Amino acid sequence: MSDKFFFKGRQDARQSHISYGYQTKASYKLGSKKHPLTLMVTSEARKLEVEALVAEARLYAEVSIDTNEGAVESISELTALLNKANTVQQEKTPERNDPCSCGSGNKYKKCCG
Repeated sequence: MSDKFFFKGRQDARQSHISYGYQTKASYKLGSKKHPLTLMVTSEARKLEVEALVAEARLYAEVSIDTNEGAVESISELTALLNKANTVQQEKTPERNDPCSCGSGNKYKKCCG
């Protein structure tokens, strides 16, 4: 007889997503208590300035000082968060049967629309 008529058991269709390298919690907010920013500055005075900026923005950061010659300041994570554009909200246009915005008391379709 042929093998195709016998039950061989269920093949596992739900393979582990971890084996493919997918990150299940890939999105996290930088600057939170759990994921603080890592910033590098070159002087103590600059560290105080950066800490003031972080406190003003209500973020969390680990600021370290690198006093070696040729050290480069890396605060790009902070500047990206501070310069993030706000959401643009457009004013809703009135529907045909809404009261007119000019204050006449008529419907929009009869007055200004």
